[in-house]
Amino acid sequence: MDNLTINDLLAKVAEYNNEEIEIIRKAYSYAFELHKGQKRQSGEDYITHPLHVSYILANMHADRDTLCAGLLHDTLEDTKMTKEDIALIFNDDVANLVDGVTKISKMNFSSKQDQNLANTRKIITGITEDVRIIIIKLADRLHNMRTLGFKSEFKQKENAMETMDIFVPLAYYIGAYRIKSELEDLSLQYLYPDKYKKIEDIKLRIEDNSKHCLEEMLQTINRILTDKNIPHEIKVRTKNIYGIYKRMEQGYKLSDIHDLLALKVMVDTIANCYQTLGLVHSKYHPINEKFKDYIYNPKTNMYRSLHTTVFGEDDRLVQTQIRTFDMDKIASFGLTAYFDINKGNARSLMQKDLKDKYQFFKSLVEINSVFSDNKGFVNQVKRELFADKIYVYTPKGEILELPKGSTPIDFAYKIHSNIGDTMVSAAVNDKIVDVDYHLHNKDRVRIITDILSYGPREEWLDKVKTTKAKRKIKEFRKKCN
Repeated sequence: MDNLTINDLLAKVAEYNNEEIEIIRKAYSYAFELHKGQKRQSGEDYITHPLHVSYILANMHADRDTLCAGLLHDTLEDTKMTKEDIALIFNDDVANLVDGVTKISKMNFSSKQDQNLANTRKIITGITEDVRIIIIKLADRLHNMRTLGFKSEFKQKENAMETMDIFVPLAYYIGAYRIKSELEDLSLQYLYPDKYKKIEDIKLRIEDNSKHCLEEMLQTINRILTDKNIPHEIKVRTKNIYGIYKRMEQGYKLSDIHDLLALKVMVDTIANCYQTLGLVHSKYHPINEKFKDYIYNPKTNMYRSLHTTVFGEDDRLVQTQIRTFDMDKIASFGLTAYFDINKGNARSLMQKDLKDKYQFFKSLVEINSVFSDNKGFVNQVKRELFADKIYVYTPKGEILELPKGSTPIDFAYKIHSNIGDTMVSAAVNDKIVDVDYHLHNKDRVRIITDILSYGPREEWLDKVKTTKAKRKIKEFRKKCN
């Protein structure tokens, strides 16, 4: 929406939270007055930016305080408004959210690089205080990327690289796939415009050529589910441009990308997910090795769905994703779906689930406690959390997420400190391996321990990738000396 107005925002909020309209209007009035006279590089009044940010948040059904903070998110940085003013006029939550997304003043630093590192750390660690800080930053970054065309080519590439380095991984970790996909595509458009255009043309051609096949499948599955009285909704999806680019850069041919085309089938219950799977397979032949059950074995960012790749009409491969309606909200919006699913209680449940269920959260807290300097912290987050990952299985079938290049030592300490301290060897896929063996995706790992073991060796420090493993080995060695 290019000519977005406050009435558009209020109409969107009214769809799900009519009683908070006046406080949102009040936040807009303050933002409007405070930013009066300020312009964006496009020549537009500055207020258009916070208005769009809040509209993105309203599309997620964000709560009142998040929307107010979205409207006021640049006031501490660009106007005379103070955190105390916001707390007084609104409340402490809104003030803390606005403060959480505000850059630290350059007055506090001797160089631009030091300021950037401190601000990057502030953005990343904001999630440990209140996940809504990251949600507002993602909405802010998304609108800035949508309007990046008015900046210099250097700034476009710089912003696109930062988006890929920091904001795309954050969106992935909280499961906000829609934002992640759009940020990836927008970044690729500025980093490699020629490649972007080429793949965009390919994608449009695929969608055009596949229209008939997907429509036939959609109608057939729709008819089968209707006959079985299964409440449902079906959508068509094509892989995003960056997703296609990444696969092709890895050497895949288009015909090898099995999830290029997808049907998303939403039903009412988990039992009906599995019944739907059987009904789809009875009509379309599946590729056995492409079946994934993420319902009972969710991804580490809590994505849940059944995935099966089947032969559609004209032998086209079509991935069919089957999930409940609530799972679909989580699949699209990640933790931000809690705004809709857990009205009124979203923030506390988001924070609780982050702490209890999301593996990256514990790793982030660990890295934050170990690294006092901002440069070391940012570098370790990029190495351990934002770089390529592998997913390995415990003997009970649980999935552990580790940075690429991790060893059984990292795996052992990820499970429990005592297991790391007493490990003597490891079995990977039922074969004994050295403790410094590099684990691979889908490896099944069993740690062999001995309470009489010598404990972690000094040289293990050079073999591990994770901050927790390094810290625990150092602590153990210190006790022994």
